[in-house]
Amino acid sequence: MWALRDEKQLVGVKFGCGVGLCGACTVIVDGVQQRSCQTMVGDVAGKSVTTIEGLSGKVARAVIDGWVKAQAPQCGYCQPGFVMAATSVIAADPKQPRDAVPAQLTNICRCGTYDAIRAAVGHALETLDRASIPQKQGNAL
Repeated sequence: MWALRDEKQLVGVKFGCGVGLCGACTVIVDGVQQRSCQTMVGDVAGKSVTTIEGLSGKVARAVIDGWVKAQAPQCGYCQPGFVMAATSVIAADPKQPRDAVPAQLTNICRCGTYDAIRAAVGHALETLDRASIPQKQGNAL
């Protein structure tokens, strides 16, 4: 976490508890969420590490749009970690039931925005589900 923040100036990675419990420092390593405060630089050598600053793709866009639509952030400190965790969990199985994703998010929000976070996850899953439905061709009414 400190290498990302101090050396790479990727300050979307937040210091929270320092023991890997709160999730404010969550990054995605080779597609899986990981607490960067408990990760040594050598442990990720040769691996793909994504922070909120580099998050992209269809799933990430759906999650971020869901966060905006649900107005999930209050103070916002924990939200990058939540977005990273949700993106990782949803990308692993975009067809999972709506209530399965929040159960896999172990991040902590001191402001208590869990209802809005659940709504944001739901919006993301709905967006991805709609995106996978084939669109009809032609001028059918």
